[in-house]
Amino acid sequence: MASTLKLKDLTSLDLENGAKIEAEVEGVENGKVLLIKHEGQVHAMTPRCTHYGAPLVKGVLAPDGRLTCPWHGACFNIVTGDVEDAPAYNALNKYEVFEKDGAVYVKADEALIKTAGRTPISTCTVTDPQQRVVIVGGGPGAFGTAEVLRKQGFKGQVTIISKEPNLPLDRTKLSKALIPDADKILLRGKEWYSSVTINTIFDEVTAVDFGKKSVSTASGKSLAYNKLVLATGGTPRKLPLPGFKELGNIFVLRSVSDVQAILAAVGEKNRNIVVIGSSFIGMEVGNCLSKENNVTIVGMESAPLERVMGAEVGRIFQRNLEKSGVKFYLSASVEKAEPSSNDVSKVGSVHLKDGTLLPADLVILGIGVSPATEYLRDNTSVTLEKDGSLKTDDLFAVQGLEDVYAIGDIATYPYHGPGANQGGVSHVRIEHWDVAQNAGRSVGRTLAHTFSSSSPKKHPIKPRHFIPVFWSALGAQLRYCGNTMNGYDHVILKGEPENSKFVAFYTLGDTVVASASMGMDPIVAKCVELMRRGTMPGRKELEAGVDVFELDLHGKIVI
Repeated sequence: MASTLKLKDLTSLDLENGAKIEAEVEGVENGKVLLIKHEGQVHAMTPRCTHYGAPLVKGVLAPDGRLTCPWHGACFNIVTGDVEDAPAYNALNKYEVFEKDGAVYVKADEALIKTAGRTPISTCTVTDPQQRVVIVGGGPGAFGTAEVLRKQGFKGQVTIISKEPNLPLDRTKLSKALIPDADKILLRGKEWYSSVTINTIFDEVTAVDFGKKSVSTASGKSLAYNKLVLATGGTPRKLPLPGFKELGNIFVLRSVSDVQAILAAVGEKNRNIVVIGSSFIGMEVGNCLSKENNVTIVGMESAPLERVMGAEVGRIFQRNLEKSGVKFYLSASVEKAEPSSNDVSKVGSVHLKDGTLLPADLVILGIGVSPATEYLRDNTSVTLEKDGSLKTDDLFAVQGLEDVYAIGDIATYPYHGPGANQGGVSHVRIEHWDVAQNAGRSVGRTLAHTFSSSSPKKHPIKPRHFIPVFWSALGAQLRYCGNTMNGYDHVILKGEPENSKFVAFYTLGDTVVASASMGMDPIVAKCVELMRRGTMPGRKELEAGVDVFELDLHGKIVI
């Protein structure tokens, strides 16, 4: 039951427009609320991002009432508290706020004040079982689709088919923290799926009959659908070199079972671990394991992540990891893996083409992923792109197929952000957790609209474009937004890169197509909003000294 709770040291709601204040709630241990004044009205809400707990008082408030987390790009509607963009999945609690007799109060349940937000939907009963949505895959895209479907009022059947033996989880914590217990990183517990009537099947889809609208699984099941969402993610690449196929203790990292196998192989401390690939996955897992082991990272580029981030920024990451004891062999190529003298069934060393021999108790491959569309490669009804992905339209509907959508690592979709081709759009495939979940949320809205509207063609749903956001743990927290699918020709680096405190702007001509930062939050969140409005300053302005932090957000959304 709601109580009237006083806010400490606050006497008036006479705040400047755009002001954000975090206030303590008297009599409630660790109880706080966030106050925001927007368009003349003061809103009271949960003060921390429901994703990883970032202080929203440091977030970016946009003119359309969007509040963006300063860390990872999660976005909330301050009027409703609802999630606007991933990676948050819980909404903010909203409270009535008022002033009386020289004090400010909120009406709220004390227990609610202490919670980290609210579940957008907690119950749903199927009343239209003839309407069936089947989602293939168990990652963030599948979760985003299913949850938004239910929140938008879809009352038909929703089925998630995942070949992983666990419910959708926070996959980012696998490479960054090597957490081996799926239950500790689930996005929602089993009881939630039951309460909103989302059926989960742990099985592998082996074929799709697009004509009959059915999917087949490895266990022999056949499931009919009205709408099909393909969200099967990526398949980690392996090295087709001598020793890498037949020797044990050579791992990829994609699932909880991969983490369990890696940790079992590490066992005691002080293992010699060779990570092949200076990718985000390779760098993250190398950083995580370096605290108690001897880690060597082998990369083909002259600096880690050089192609994506540039050599100068890549060397910042390298220095960070070297401080933790990681060794690097860069501009290097692998020749073969050889067995251990103690156990010829397991790897004992990795040989580089320049003759370098690296002792290895285990090897982890971080050389990228391919779209997990193996189950479609012999299907004559579908045409895959050269990389094995599926090309979609703005609503993530697969081109050439009816009632089929693709999201996440397997989707090549139209990108409307800065740096797109002439005409304002490029087709891209982006392997980001945030992109997959936002694409799933988009498809959930689309499908709910399609099923609920009596004349969907007369009232078509409009696409909701988004700027990709990415983050990583590379000795310090990296934030990144935008996309360099058409390349970049210059990097503007500001701050103190020698202290891992910097912002980098990636430009193509005069256009900023991406930005990255460490230790300068919320600058990337600000860049996202500027990009959405088409008001991000160009290379000439930034080199002339324009400070992104100082810029006002104005204008209509163009992306």
